[in-house]
Amino acid sequence: MTTAKIAISLPPEQLARVRQAVRRGRAESVSAYIARALEQQDREESLAELVRDLVAEHGEPDRKEKAWARRVLRRRSPR
Repeated sequence: MTTAKIAISLPPEQLARVRQAVRRGRAESVSAYIARALEQQDREESLAELVRDLVAEHGEPDRKEKAWARRVLRRRSPR
C-alpha cells in the first residue's frame, strides 16, 4: 500500500492514549492506529448511508421490526 506523510494535531490526552495503545502492542505505530481508526470511521459511515438508503426506499421500521432486530442482534453479539 502506498502511503503519504502528513502532519496532524491531536489534543494531548488523545495522543497519550494512542501512544499507550502502541506501547501495549494494540497498534504497530501511531500511524497504524490512526489508519485503523479512519477505516472504522469509513465502515460506520458506509453503514449509516446504507441505513439511510433503506429507510428512504422502505420507510422507517415499525415497533415489531425493531423488536425483532433487537432480539436477533442480542443473540449474535459476542460476550
